[in-house]
Amino acid sequence: MPLGLGIDIIEVERIRQSLEKFGDRFVRRILREEEIAYCRAQRDAAPFVAARFAAKEAVSKAFGTGITGELGWQDIEIRRKESGAPYVVLHDKGLVLLEKRGGALVRISLTHTHNHACAVAMLE
Repeated sequence: MPLGLGIDIIEVERIRQSLEKFGDRFVRRILREEEIAYCRAQRDAAPFVAARFAAKEAVSKAFGTGITGELGWQDIEIRRKESGAPYVVLHDKGLVLLEKRGGALVRISLTHTHNHACAVAMLE
């Protein structure tokens, strides 16, 4: 049963500019190690970082918190199944909040083009 729904869209160029301006500091604030490795393995990391940024925003909206002290960037991780399908792994405050909301899992769908990245998340 759905407990929350979140969506986010971001311009890839905005993420590209943050990557150029802040570099590793920006990436490490937003992404966990496995996510960083995946994005850096791509020819152009910006759309993949943008998709994960949008995904984490969408997840935070599904929880009804946004990215705050209650749920931070590092509490949400986006991984990929062998098939390529993305899935959410919650850590620390994310796990606490999942239990507090009575949820069992968070579903995620991502898409990106050269210009935009979008994500939809459902807390169930």
